[in-house]
Amino acid sequence: MTATDPLLRALAHPVRLRMVSLVWNAPLSAAELARELGISHALASQHLRRLDEVGVVELAEVRANRGGRERRYRAVHGSPLSDQRQAAAAPLLAEALAHNLRERAARRAPDAEGVTTDAELWVTPEAWADFRGRLAALMADLHDAARPPHTPGTTGIGVTAMVFPLREDGPQAADAPNG
Repeated sequence: MTATDPLLRALAHPVRLRMVSLVWNAPLSAAELARELGISHALASQHLRRLDEVGVVELAEVRANRGGRERRYRAVHGSPLSDQRQAAAAPLLAEALAHNLRERAARRAPDAEGVTTDAELWVTPEAWADFRGRLAALMADLHDAARPPHTPGTTGIGVTAMVFPLREDGPQAADAPNG
């Protein structure tokens, strides 16, 4: 086990991954997250505690609410998802991303424009570095433009991306069916 394992385990849960997305630009409480995600307040609190323990979210504010105190959390910027290099990260994160992609795809607005792609490409190291940088910048811009869920005048969108170099020992073209 490595020191990174608790972080990877925390991020590999689809609900926690969605929570990080939801609190990226606006702090939310466990109650607000529970409503948005359709889970219990207790479960939302448990997931928030786990994300806080590994440093992915932080307490942003405490405010009075109906005689109690509401703790609101925000994401700690500098996403640990942006460049996971540990071998253990890929399958854990891929499963959480796939789960969220299936859930979001089921909620896709009918007849709405989007972009869908799937590719296994061979490009120069320079082309890969350029694309990776531009994609990271585009995602940062999109995160920066995000508002709290259901803010009037906004459109909810789903984005799932996992772009990475492939190992050289994968299946070769000779193994592909003739066609």
